[in-house]
Amino acid sequence: MKAGKKHFFILVVLALLGGACEKVWMDDLASDDPVKNFEYLWKTLDEKYVFFEYKDINWDSIYHEFRPQVTHAMKQEDFFYLMDDLLFLMKDGHVNLYSQFGSSRSHTWFMESPLNFNRTNIFQTYLGIDASHSGPFVSQVIDSVAYIYYESFSSEIKANDIDALIRDYSDLNGIIIDVRSNGGGSSRNGRILASRFADKTRHVSNHLYKRGPAHDDFHEPFAQYLSPEGAQQFLKPVVILMNRFSYSATNDFILKMSALPHVTLMGDKSGGGGGIPVDKELPNGWLLRYSATMTLDPEGFNVEHGIQPDVRINLRVSFEVHGRDNILEYAIRYINESSP
Repeated sequence: MKAGKKHFFILVVLALLGGACEKVWMDDLASDDPVKNFEYLWKTLDEKYVFFEYKDINWDSIYHEFRPQVTHAMKQEDFFYLMDDLLFLMKDGHVNLYSQFGSSRSHTWFMESPLNFNRTNIFQTYLGIDASHSGPFVSQVIDSVAYIYYESFSSEIKANDIDALIRDYSDLNGIIIDVRSNGGGSSRNGRILASRFADKTRHVSNHLYKRGPAHDDFHEPFAQYLSPEGAQQFLKPVVILMNRFSYSATNDFILKMSALPHVTLMGDKSGGGGGIPVDKELPNGWLLRYSATMTLDPEGFNVEHGIQPDVRINLRVSFEVHGRDNILEYAIRYINESSP
């Protein structure tokens, strides 16, 4: 990364994350008044949320719909559930409100999609009691192919964990990485994992950051690259298994892997969640979370609503009831047929 761009990136991150100074002036604004908190929530999102135009959200109309329902005397619990209804309209899993009454979240991105994953069948039929464990990874060799299950990108990946996998499976025909129903976590873990499959430095995405309060006011796209890292890379065929529950940092990992020529995405469309979420404290102490960036692929496609697989395939009930996974079995055949 060039020095100028690196400096710009650091400034943007600091601006997004804020600092201790915000807590100082927030103490002066502390208030449980629902009207004051509504105005603060609405203005914060109005100036900082990134997907209004992309999702065709009329934020002013939402204001005029909900503002008359907020009163100074309303109960805090009623105010929370009203804001829950408001935020649900944004259809964004990264837009949340955390309070003593619970947390709000929209699940619209997967509610009408098939699960395409049966964790019990995976562990009982394919991984088995003799599965290998390396850090957060659970793996098994099946018909000359390594099957690796990674449940959550919140689970830390260390270099030694991947070193062991690459070393042990380097002579096999290929690797399957299953991130179905992986709801995300740390994008850093995704970069570390993806770097072990990179053949060379490649442009994998562009990030957009807000520059001003207008809904369409963004800095120029900031390019993101993936480079080979670690002791050894795996450059034979790789299949990524994904579904609509593959969200946030998992979506970002899928995007990185999609830029590699020996990688095939398989299953259902990913869940999306392309924005980096940022937290903001309301005057009443509740925590508002919202998408503060946009992610585009190198061709300019916005991945907020998910990434399409190269090979679309759904889990068949006729397989599932017998403890089998036709998606995984197809991936194994796919890799073996692709091998020299």
